[in-house]
Amino acid sequence: MHTLTFSNNDKMPALGLGTWKSAPGEVKQAVIHAIEIGYRHIDCAAIYQNEAEIGDAIAECIEKGLVKREDLWITSKLWNDAHKQNEVEVALKKTLKDLRLDYLDLYLIHWPVVFKNGIDFPENSEGYLRLSEVPLSETWSAMQQLQKGGVIQHIGTSNFSRKKLQHLIDLEGQQPEMNQVELHPYLQQQDLLEYCHENGIHVTAYSPLGSMDRPEVFKKQGEPIPLENETIVAIAEKNQISPAQVLIRWQLQRNISVIPKSTNPKRLKENFDTLKIELNDAEMDEIAALDQHKRIIDGAFFVAPDKGYTLESLWDE
Repeated sequence: MHTLTFSNNDKMPALGLGTWKSAPGEVKQAVIHAIEIGYRHIDCAAIYQNEAEIGDAIAECIEKGLVKREDLWITSKLWNDAHKQNEVEVALKKTLKDLRLDYLDLYLIHWPVVFKNGIDFPENSEGYLRLSEVPLSETWSAMQQLQKGGVIQHIGTSNFSRKKLQHLIDLEGQQPEMNQVELHPYLQQQDLLEYCHENGIHVTAYSPLGSMDRPEVFKKQGEPIPLENETIVAIAEKNQISPAQVLIRWQLQRNISVIPKSTNPKRLKENFDTLKIELNDAEMDEIAALDQHKRIIDGAFFVAPDKGYTLESLWDE
């Protein structure tokens, strides 16, 4: 199993199972099947609204003796409505209860965006709080305290720019250990990746296959599909593998964790078998040439200019 090593020598399986968009009624069996195949890294989040079912799957696998808790790497994420100091622990306890766990291996701030408590997605800007009202430093301090208490082994971020990561590093204390961001051939983020690696921050790629099953509200007319790219398809045909395997392997060879989502048993196995594949340098270079710095999840749904949230302020670009 390809792993990423943390400063305390904990090892996270680089290939994990993503659970965003995994529907209730499907996700439990998908997690069980994934663990049976050999997956040991499960990526979750409170806002996915399926953590209770994932918890049932994990508990069943442990009870059956398929796996021990210490063999699993479970990641979850703090949603935008729980950034205040006294809200972070409440949100974590809910996630732990739903997942039926005593601790998380990794807990991430899901977005550098703050909502009023109890609001999943604001209908208008009134549901937002400014970062000046609830600064990232407050949320990060709460995360560090929970890590010191042992209910979180590692802490990090998701959708954070280089500038925002540097802000947390400058606070001293525990710096982010992981940054989970959108990564695929059309959005390679090489500068951010190099910055993270230079500063000892691991990177996880979400939407590595293009996330074509995401909600329609997140889609745009005519956007490119990584799985259908001519270069990706040609590399797949040459190696007698699938385009999805090309995309996953490309990430792993960039020293990135990757969390493709699937509930299909055949695809779960196919994705896991990517660990046996190797792309050559020429193929890696061909994929590197595809970069368009084009986001699929561009954050436009979080734009609230009167509360300080714009695309420019979100990505610092």
